[in-house]
Amino acid sequence: MAKDGKLNAQMERFCQEYIKNPDNQTAAAAAAGYKNASVSASRHMDNPKVQARIAELMEHRNKRVKIDADYVLKQSVKIHERCMQEIEPFTDAKGNHIHDDKGRPLYVFDAKAAIAALGLVGKHVNVQAFKERMEVNVNVTLADRLAKARRRALEKNTK
Repeated sequence: MAKDGKLNAQMERFCQEYIKNPDNQTAAAAAAGYKNASVSASRHMDNPKVQARIAELMEHRNKRVKIDADYVLKQSVKIHERCMQEIEPFTDAKGNHIHDDKGRPLYVFDAKAAIAALGLVGKHVNVQAFKERMEVNVNVTLADRLAKARRRALEKNTK
């Protein structure tokens, strides 16, 4: 970090690379020129100034491309409906409806994409149908842990 408290050029490059692929912070550090990319990436992700810069860059990008939560939700619903083909039947190259041997119209169904879109919608609207996180209390102090251990030791010795 620069002496004035601002990010240096390499840290700025890390931030720029990170927003291109937020799923791979090690690749961002490598692209920024760090020799030990995984260690540097981890250290930078713990840095509040780096976190603030990444948030600033992402917000700027989202405004520029006009993507927000409403856009993601609308597009996810649209993709799900299209994958389910609830509106249009399957057609041939000339636009004629294709029917099965019993005369019923055929519909295209892309189950994988439909499930993925529905999962994204479910996560977005917080229906918790696909809850993937576990809530853990990390606000336990060392004193709390020692007190609990002492109680266990006393209980074990009194039995």
